[in-house]
Amino acid sequence: MSPIGIVLYGPPASGKDTVSGALYRLDSRFVLLPKLKAGTGRAHGYELVTPERLAKLRGAGRLVVETYRYGNTYAVDRQSVDELTTAGVVPVAHMGNIADLRRLVGREPDSWLRVLLWVPREVTEQRSRDRGDTDTGKRLAAWDETLADLEANTDEGFFHLRLNTDRISANAAAREIMTAYDRLRTAGGSHGEGNPQ
Repeated sequence: MSPIGIVLYGPPASGKDTVSGALYRLDSRFVLLPKLKAGTGRAHGYELVTPERLAKLRGAGRLVVETYRYGNTYAVDRQSVDELTTAGVVPVAHMGNIADLRRLVGREPDSWLRVLLWVPREVTEQRSRDRGDTDTGKRLAAWDETLADLEANTDEGFFHLRLNTDRISANAAAREIMTAYDRLRTAGGSHGEGNPQ
């Protein structure tokens, strides 16, 4: 099966938004999949919905993934994925935990190119402070949770690609992701990127 899209997994401030923007600028096929968000805080990259709207979508079986973090609810709408792929677009999804990532890819593990974006904890702290986050402590707690999540729920072959975004530019990361995506598509979804660790 050819991949549907790209999923970026990593701790806070690992560059998911920045790399997604670089992907789109290099090739407009790659479009950020907006998550639904019921709650407060940042609106960029999200489709803000009421809890009632989210409940209606949940009842209709449209939520592929639903996550609770920072006092908010985040979700992926199956219809949004279908609309993008039908239009010939490659959705780029952001995931914060392995359980959600597994729910997104479903029974076809290579239906999405799985990319781990990583930075050391001190880089998350510095980037969070530099961008003016008021909840840096929560971001660091999420970094700790991400590391524990990785160690408990993945093996060394789980990710197709691992990129340390404190060592390469967003454009270089985007180019590597595009190459890996095209390789996976050409292979028809066969996994073979080697050890991402």
